[in-house]
Amino acid sequence: MAPVGPPDHDLDAPLPGCCPYCGGEVVHERDDEQFQTDLPERTATVTRFRVGVGHCTRCKRRFQGRHLEQTSDALGAAASQLGPNAKSLATWLHYVMGLSFEKTAGVLSHFGVAVTAGALASGAKSTGTALEPVHQEIIARVNDAEVVTADETASRVGGRRTQLWTAASAEATAYNVAVGCSYEHALEILNEDFSGILVRDGYGVYRLFEQATHQSCNAHLLRRAHGLAEDNPPWARATPQEVTDILKTGLGARGYSERTRRKVAKELTERVEILAGTEQPYDANRRLVNHLMVEKDALFTFLTNPGVEATNWRAEQAIRPAVVNRKVWGGNRTWDGARTQSRIMSVMRTALQRGLDPIEYLVKVARAPAGEPVWLFYNTQ
Repeated sequence: MAPVGPPDHDLDAPLPGCCPYCGGEVVHERDDEQFQTDLPERTATVTRFRVGVGHCTRCKRRFQGRHLEQTSDALGAAASQLGPNAKSLATWLHYVMGLSFEKTAGVLSHFGVAVTAGALASGAKSTGTALEPVHQEIIARVNDAEVVTADETASRVGGRRTQLWTAASAEATAYNVAVGCSYEHALEILNEDFSGILVRDGYGVYRLFEQATHQSCNAHLLRRAHGLAEDNPPWARATPQEVTDILKTGLGARGYSERTRRKVAKELTERVEILAGTEQPYDANRRLVNHLMVEKDALFTFLTNPGVEATNWRAEQAIRPAVVNRKVWGGNRTWDGARTQSRIMSVMRTALQRGLDPIEYLVKVARAPAGEPVWLFYNTQ
């Protein structure tokens, strides 16, 4: 498939003057095309800024110039800086692609950029500090959304177990590394008075958001029922099979009219209640039915509210890069690193949702004067 747009270079591959095997005449029949896409030569670009330094003759205040392409005002011993493109690429490699800082430094070295893992970690911290107001903006946007999907997974800070929470809407995704997995820690990313629709798994903490309308992930329930149908003794398989049929019937009704969807939701809820009223001598089945009754009002919200997903896939997709990172570099050594991870992952994921190139966005952040956030949403003041 030919690349889009005109090529950067045109090279000719002419026919030989004669046949290299027999010396006969070679006749030109036609010209054809071949395209080759490659990376630029591995050569780093070094820019020297001649920075004017002076003072006001009246108030004696010190001043220095700043070029639009500079990323720092540091001079003297700290005058050598990593450029915005290299710094942003390193951030993307570490927090999105899952490379450790050491491996990221190895990638940059192939492009002629000599940098240590420690320098990359320090640069990431400064980026995280600059993104703090943008991170708060993202959390506010998520809490203002009509539908939010939430999930959580284990993380580590300094070798100790912590919890990474995520809450995602259609336009933004927020991450937060918290000390634990209680309701109080969930409140660090979701407001107590969140009144939209909360799509989540069966973790009991989410039910404490009492002002929200809930949708329990049907995929989790189907996997649980399917597992019981396979593992239970033959005489105890009817209950998980009935649960599977109830859930699949609901999923199959998503394309129906609104009136029919509401009717199906009511009928399926009644089937759950009838199932709960039958004796369940097998412990695993009893636990499953009890859980369905707890989640009864959250099972079929997707049928009564258009635009609501039946599963928490959005949050699971959002949390997957964090799981990869945890396997590669194990978590964060400090809470500063955890906060940096939360902010950078939130911004980069949200930038993708907004149709922005996250690396180009971080380049703008690096070049922005200190204290001037580069907002992701245009109507932010």
